[in-house]
Amino acid sequence: MTDFADVDALFNKAHLLHSQAEINAAIDKMAVKIKAKLGNAKPIMLCVMNGALIFTGHLLTRLNFPLQIDYIHVSRYQGEIKGRDLHWMAEPSIGLEGRTVVLIEDILDSGLTLSAVKDYCTKRFVKDVYTAVLVDKNHPRDPGGLAKADFTGLYVEDKFLIGYGLDYKGFYRNLPDIYAVET
Repeated sequence: MTDFADVDALFNKAHLLHSQAEINAAIDKMAVKIKAKLGNAKPIMLCVMNGALIFTGHLLTRLNFPLQIDYIHVSRYQGEIKGRDLHWMAEPSIGLEGRTVVLIEDILDSGLTLSAVKDYCTKRFVKDVYTAVLVDKNHPRDPGGLAKADFTGLYVEDKFLIGYGLDYKGFYRNLPDIYAVET
């Protein structure tokens, strides 16, 4: 039998950082900026799985212009709390060549994942590639990591985060708020 005591204990050390109302307001503002910049581009909105799943769903319902939706599945964490080598699990099914692509990610932390996915898109001869992140963590970017996203919802302290797509060992992505964990 699996022991989930650490999962429960982690939440007991968490404090609310951003409520669902604050997150919704941030996503509303992002949607306005994305529409102003890309409303006529008919972009491919590329969800970076699994973390960006919830954020992507909420963001896309606010974008009332023609777009296509696809996903790419990559992970540096694979159930751990420290990032390692990038593991590629699924590529987009829509052809990217000549298209405007928006990479949607839950968090900009070290910047390595978004940098690698952006490079992946560039090598497929996209017209333009933009990045949209729900959370930009005040954390030093790793060498080669993406320094700044094109569209950002929230700026947060350098803490371990859970909720709204952010997880601990695959748990807590479903929380409607974002919590910081004291470690």
